[in-house]
Amino acid sequence: MRRPRVVILGVGFGGMSAAKELEREDVDVVVIDKNNHHTFLPLLYQVATSGLNPADVAYPARGLFRRRRRVRFRQGTVIGVDWQDKRVLLAGEDPLPFDHLIVGIGAQANYFGVPGAAEHTFPLYSMSDALQVRNHLLSLFEAAAAREDLIHAGVLNIVVVGGGPTGIEIAGAIAELIDEVLEADFHDLDVHTARVILVEQGPTLLPPFEPALRDYAAGELRRKGVEVRLETAVKEVGEDYVLLGEAGDYIPTRMVIWGAGNRASDLASAIGVAQSRGGRIATNPDCSIPGKPDAYAVGDVAAIPDGNGGELPGLAQVAIQSGRHAAHQVLRTIEGKPRTVLRYHDKGTMATIGRTAAVAQLNNGTTLTGYPAWVAWLGLHLVYLVGMRNRVSVTLNWGWSYLTWDRGPRLILETPRINPPRRDGPYIPPPERVAGKGQQTQEVRPTT
Repeated sequence: MRRPRVVILGVGFGGMSAAKELEREDVDVVVIDKNNHHTFLPLLYQVATSGLNPADVAYPARGLFRRRRRVRFRQGTVIGVDWQDKRVLLAGEDPLPFDHLIVGIGAQANYFGVPGAAEHTFPLYSMSDALQVRNHLLSLFEAAAAREDLIHAGVLNIVVVGGGPTGIEIAGAIAELIDEVLEADFHDLDVHTARVILVEQGPTLLPPFEPALRDYAAGELRRKGVEVRLETAVKEVGEDYVLLGEAGDYIPTRMVIWGAGNRASDLASAIGVAQSRGGRIATNPDCSIPGKPDAYAVGDVAAIPDGNGGELPGLAQVAIQSGRHAAHQVLRTIEGKPRTVLRYHDKGTMATIGRTAAVAQLNNGTTLTGYPAWVAWLGLHLVYLVGMRNRVSVTLNWGWSYLTWDRGPRLILETPRINPPRRDGPYIPPPERVAGKGQQTQEVRPTT
């Protein structure tokens, strides 16, 4: 008798967790992803800022299941689903039949219709994104060291959009990279002419956190020299500028990192299912897709009801738990048992601002800041990082960085073109630093 075939789209947290739950069961599992590796997204920003190697936060997809013959990996690009015949449609390949389908295709940047944002900003949702950020960031400093006119044109102004965990983590990491690493690397450049500007449309950073944690995060960023601009919207992004606020304040820049929110992968629109806010696939409380028998959506792509009229957030723990739950529902269906509702267990939220600075909000109401929160953040990420080699490598890298303030792979693998400054754009000098290194800086505007 043929074993039921479970096809899983995506090898992120949700898809990987579902496959792990099914690997010992009497089913055939096929995991499909356009990449041949699982990426540990919470540490992607450290690859982007030269803190870790790409291989430290990625793991070969086939290696996840190398001892489980009933789990197969297939690298391919999914372009749709034939629901009538229960087949996954693949670009340039024959369709793949399924008995049960789990969709965990993840998320991508949401630009909210801001003109130029999709064309001129750097998202951070894949290994390719992280390497592009690293290449471009380091290339800006190399270009500034070679041509002073680029400094006047704002080539060292780095704008980070979004005051959530992604935004504050990468803003803090870039500030530390400049102050503690690039300062020693570039003997012929005053790296402190660089500006790191964090822009948040809302009135506070880290909205899900307690007010005291938000204030701590903002204070730590400012102490590192990051310019924090709250209640400031991005109006337009160009190749060499960004316009902010109602007045359209002009900031010359060659790098805008976009961490202002996400939406479901475009594939969610292509598979012919009902969608919720942000393009996420609407699901029932058991993670099943309405009207699609034997199909489930998990992780960031899924709009899973939270039981209170809302939806579960796009967090790694939601992806892990929903992936496991969907796998259990597949097994219950095969056994003829009724499906059960997902009971999400909130384990808390953490974010790091930099070395020995972090915030943690646990599900029992406990809050941590500073060194204790930072140690807890390190430990949690090591626990969930896939692969013992990766855990050892990351631990060694973090230990070396802590002891020496050095960073690892400051490699430019592909040099982007840094165009000359526009002659028609306004010249805006960098702010004068009226405080010492590691203290808050005060911006002195030109009086014209």
